[in-house]
Amino acid sequence: MRIRSTPFATTRTYGGFALRILAVVLVLSSTALADPPPTERRVQVPSTTKVVRALGALARTDDVAYRKLTWLCDRIGHRLTGSPALEQAVQWAVGALTADGHENVRAEPVTARKWIRGEESLTLLAPRVQRLPLLGLGNGVGTPPGGVTADVEVVRTEAELDALGERARGRIILFDLAMPPWTAERGTGYGDAVRFRVHGPRLAAEKGAVGVLVRSATARSLRTPHTGVTVHADSGTRIPGASVTTEDAAWIARLRAAGERVQVRLELGARDAGTTLSANVVAELVGRERPEEFVVIGGHLDSWDVGQGAHDDGAGVVMAMQALTWLRGLGVRPRRTIRVVLWTNEENGLAGGKAYARDHAAELPGHVAALEADMGGFRPRGVGIVLEDPAAQSRAERKLRALAPAMRPLDAHRIFPGFGGADIGPMVPAGVPAMGLRVDDSTYFDYHHTEADTLDKVDPAALAASTAALAAWAWVLAEQPDRLNPPASP
Repeated sequence: MRIRSTPFATTRTYGGFALRILAVVLVLSSTALADPPPTERRVQVPSTTKVVRALGALARTDDVAYRKLTWLCDRIGHRLTGSPALEQAVQWAVGALTADGHENVRAEPVTARKWIRGEESLTLLAPRVQRLPLLGLGNGVGTPPGGVTADVEVVRTEAELDALGERARGRIILFDLAMPPWTAERGTGYGDAVRFRVHGPRLAAEKGAVGVLVRSATARSLRTPHTGVTVHADSGTRIPGASVTTEDAAWIARLRAAGERVQVRLELGARDAGTTLSANVVAELVGRERPEEFVVIGGHLDSWDVGQGAHDDGAGVVMAMQALTWLRGLGVRPRRTIRVVLWTNEENGLAGGKAYARDHAAELPGHVAALEADMGGFRPRGVGIVLEDPAAQSRAERKLRALAPAMRPLDAHRIFPGFGGADIGPMVPAGVPAMGLRVDDSTYFDYHHTEADTLDKVDPAALAASTAALAAWAWVLAEQPDRLNPPASP
């Protein structure tokens, strides 16, 4: 990918940021960051408490992360892999990170899949005629010219699909699995509800169906469809699939339950356009003692081709960018290198995460942790962790729990076993602890993968609070003498 000069939002464009960060630096410099006496050769490092306090102060006074997100959303917009917008976003991120004074800023090329949505429509033909809103499933296939017209059968489980038998053949299958409302005890229920979006077309194709409709994975809707990736079988028939709103899925289900014939025409212009060149964007705050060891923080720069990609995952992108900028602005340099990675192609291929793990394979033994922010720009709750080895997972959890009390001032002290991130998943087999920034996700799936994922849904104060949490956890992980998962002795 060729990186051109492009306008971008940086700290330099925002009046008052330098003064605010200088004020915090002065507070720190009066204590832990004061110049040592000539006889003292040891590097003076502020305590975690002081760093957390300083980051909390920045979260209350600095809005640059939100301003960067404003630029990304309003000037660039949604960023599907292979689109000019994603290329522009890569250039913008390289420019902004460079202007903020970071080290080793670069775009690392990634070859990724290019999928094009095309024109799409869904028309109810019986029992009456009406156009219905829809979004085709990502990486899905298109319909023949003129679309697919067929009767609809409704199922809620795999067992109900099996029970259809020959009645599935030649039909369009509607998977009407409702996602439960969010609760503090259970969370979102997304993992279970999304399975038919991912596997529905494959399952229905095996039964002879000619198309699939999927109830959108959300518990609240204003007749807004949600897209997302689907996974086809490596061989066999591929059939088109689309998400419909929860309201329309419930309506069709009621009609069928009452014995009405439901017929629709589904038209999808989706097509696979081969591969395209994209890039992961990388920047660093190089460590003072162990620069060859890394704590990776980041989010994914791409988004679906709807909305503005504000919560998913523009928020994670600017949080990682500004976390590094805040730490650099405080004048602190951690024991290990903190590396920002803004991944490409998370939504419909994970090519960026796979490429990073492959291209940095020789460095992975030096990766102390990888911390991803991909749950929106909401207020922080804590971090999750995933390791393949159960014993290593248990040890790492204990270490995290010992570190967590320092994060109480930022309300980011809770530990969530088993929660990591998609882009950092390819590093887990190498023993890298995969960590996810957990936030208040009670409304995240209201906007997820929709036209409604726009800047106005992001609270600047919540975004700043999670930026501070991401920065603080990065600092603690990079500064600790011990690693969460030490490499095995040779």
